[in-house]
Amino acid sequence: MAALKNTPIVEYHIELGAKMVPTSGWNMPLHYGEGIIAEHRHTRKACSVFDMCHKGEFRIAGPEAVRAMDRLLARPVADLPVGGCRYNFLLADDGGVRDDLLAFRMADDDLFLVVNAGNTFADANWIRERLPERGAEFYDLSADIAMLDLQGPRSADVLLELGMKLSDLPGHFHVSLADLDGIRCIISRTGCTGELGFEIYFDAEYADQLWDLFLSTDPVMPAGLGARDTLRLEMGYPVHDHELHREWSPFDSGAGSLIDLESERDFIGKAALLQRKATRQLIAVELEGRRASRPGSAVLNEREEIIGVVTSGSFCPTLEKAAALCSIEIDCAKVPGDRVLLEAGDVRLPGTVVERPFYRNGTAKEKLEPEA
Repeated sequence: MAALKNTPIVEYHIELGAKMVPTSGWNMPLHYGEGIIAEHRHTRKACSVFDMCHKGEFRIAGPEAVRAMDRLLARPVADLPVGGCRYNFLLADDGGVRDDLLAFRMADDDLFLVVNAGNTFADANWIRERLPERGAEFYDLSADIAMLDLQGPRSADVLLELGMKLSDLPGHFHVSLADLDGIRCIISRTGCTGELGFEIYFDAEYADQLWDLFLSTDPVMPAGLGARDTLRLEMGYPVHDHELHREWSPFDSGAGSLIDLESERDFIGKAALLQRKATRQLIAVELEGRRASRPGSAVLNEREEIIGVVTSGSFCPTLEKAAALCSIEIDCAKVPGDRVLLEAGDVRLPGTVVERPFYRNGTAKEKLEPEA
């Protein structure tokens, strides 16, 4: 078994008493001393910083870069303005999801991609093999770039307190370049927790400097991947290796509405999606108590027949109850208000199908206004 990789600030996590767990080949903090629930609630009401240095970052640049990537990605990038960002997918020829990612247009001929940690090597090779021989240069920046994620309704206040200007902060699903503590950073805003928040990318040699800077600023506290997952679940967002799978298309995974099959633009996987009918439905289920059903557990109808599987499940601190995302067979399609049963060990938990998201009061899209 290969040794786990460490981010540049692993020693800081250990000093803070983090519970470290293997994640996609990396040694990552699950939570710190106060636990997942405290970190989750603090992010919803104030601001937390997450170590996301395990993510993969690519740059594709040159006169053919945008044209080439417009064919490789399931959602277009040619129509993105400079400074724009779009959630996107790499699909296999048969329409299955290889990976989900963020695509940023940094300049007319310059794209920046952020991919999942466990897929970085495979994604890099897959893209390289499909780029033209000339006009689109590929750079794997993953080893050189650090990423810290500042999330919560007070995240903009923190950056302003640290000397940034309001004009430095990007709008929702946009990206900007700015200096923070003398360090040049790429700053994006994608709302991955449902709250106002910023993803900050910079030279990895400064990771400890910015980590210390954030933690020395009120009201920032560190949060681990456990809180990140419960925050994500409350928003009903599908995530790779849970709702998004190589065997399932975006239409099976609850993300089909993002894919435009009517346009003339061709992309890898489109032909298959035009022929491939959805075989599964992603549903959101609220449970009646705090006990959760975990990924891989069975989903049953009221006749106690197995109709699917739980893909994500946890107690959700903001809801004060457990919730789950479930993939069920399309022939057993459910609508909000329908009742299902979710297995949890030797018991079956009653739940109600609801619309996503579970949590609707986030600050992610709030417009930043100058102080009066």
